[in-house]
Amino acid sequence: MVHANQALLSIQLYPQMCAEVSQALQRLHMTIFSQSVSPCGKFLAAGNNYGQIAIFSLSAALSSEAKEESKKPMVTFHAHDGPVYSMVSTDRHLLSAGDGEVKGWLWAEILKKGCKELWHRQPPYRTSLEVPEINALLLVPKENSLILAGGDCQLHTMDLETGAFTRALRGHTDYIHCLALRDRSPEVLSGGEDGAVRLWDLRIAKEVQTIEVYKHEECSRPHNGRWIGCLATDSDWMVCGGGPALTLWHLRSSTPTTVFPIRAPQKHVTFYQDLILSAGQGCCVNHWQLSGELKAQVPGSSPGLLSLSLNQQPAAPECKVLTASGNSCRVDVFTNLGYRAFSMSF
Repeated sequence: MVHANQALLSIQLYPQMCAEVSQALQRLHMTIFSQSVSPCGKFLAAGNNYGQIAIFSLSAALSSEAKEESKKPMVTFHAHDGPVYSMVSTDRHLLSAGDGEVKGWLWAEILKKGCKELWHRQPPYRTSLEVPEINALLLVPKENSLILAGGDCQLHTMDLETGAFTRALRGHTDYIHCLALRDRSPEVLSGGEDGAVRLWDLRIAKEVQTIEVYKHEECSRPHNGRWIGCLATDSDWMVCGGGPALTLWHLRSSTPTTVFPIRAPQKHVTFYQDLILSAGQGCCVNHWQLSGELKAQVPGSSPGLLSLSLNQQPAAPECKVLTASGNSCRVDVFTNLGYRAFSMSF
């Protein structure tokens, strides 16, 4: 009778055990591609390769009374059938991109755990069979628009008020990895697998400058390829990297001014005060001076990093942190840029 009860108990527990093993394997093979901070600055959305978006409470995780449970998602929902490659936030919405589509979610409803999509849009692709990934999203606040780019080698502009696609910018010959906005002028930079950074003037919807990074001897690394995987801009300056070396450029003269001495291809870069922060292959967030000197290498918990997010929302100064994610189920939190304070986990 005892053995029969044990067997029955094992049968009853089997589905639960299978679910736990499946979840453990999923976390083991997880990649977090994208992050976005909420408009209030107190929450962080992270999107992974399984199409899930997790919402973390930064304010709870940073509280002096925080427990391990505070570093887990307050809500997780299935957003896309494929990976969540990119996300951005407006003053009310979270926008997420996957294979061939972008979706809108209302932050107010997400925080109430009502994770129902508000809308979804698909750019006008050349054929109905084409479902390219959307690798990058970029908000253009001055014209209330969203720019999408990815596997179809084009930049698509979507009017955020009407949801209509208003233009497509063509010039790249291979898929696009990254976008950046020049704040002082209606210009967008794009970088892709073809090895070119292209500058687009949104007023005339045309390409006005092309920098083929891999053709410059000081930047070229043929063994890594020509692809541009990350870029950022600050007025007349641009930093980009990928296959070619991470390099600071003066845009007006199309001149490389600083080549940063790092071998690993970089996947994300951003300007921060008088520094440049970069991350990519390897577990470290790199802090560079504009002169090219490596000021610090701060290790994280993931073997490779794909996304950095600086929370600079003035509404939540207590949540001013840097977060980093990549080839693991963890999001590292840096309260001070010099060290990792803790990690949040799916």
